[in-house]
Amino acid sequence: MTITIYGIKSCGTMKKAFTTLDELDVSYDFHDYKKQGIEKSSIQRWVEELGIDKVLNKRGTTWRKLTDEQKQTADASVDTAIDLLVENTSMIKRPIVEGEVENQSILLCGFDEAEYHKAFS
Repeated sequence: MTITIYGIKSCGTMKKAFTTLDELDVSYDFHDYKKQGIEKSSIQRWVEELGIDKVLNKRGTTWRKLTDEQKQTADASVDTAIDLLVENTSMIKRPIVEGEVENQSILLCGFDEAEYHKAFS
């Protein structure tokens, strides 16, 4: 089982995800966007599989701080939205959990305890 959890260490939702993975005895690597950044290809892969509406967090303060022009451009173009996510990793919905469990690909976005139990039990 190879799992990577992507996010920001201090995020409350991340802490819930870490706790749940630990309770389920799932080993994982943590990738901190703030310290390590994120590859554009990773975001593109997530958006292709989950959709931009799932990956882009429009409820956070980083999105609200964008200019109206930036928001409109991101809404009009997925490529522009992906570029914004690379530059502003706080706008990526957290956590993203990606990897393989028993030869099954896993890609989870956001935290849903029941979904974690289903994927890792």
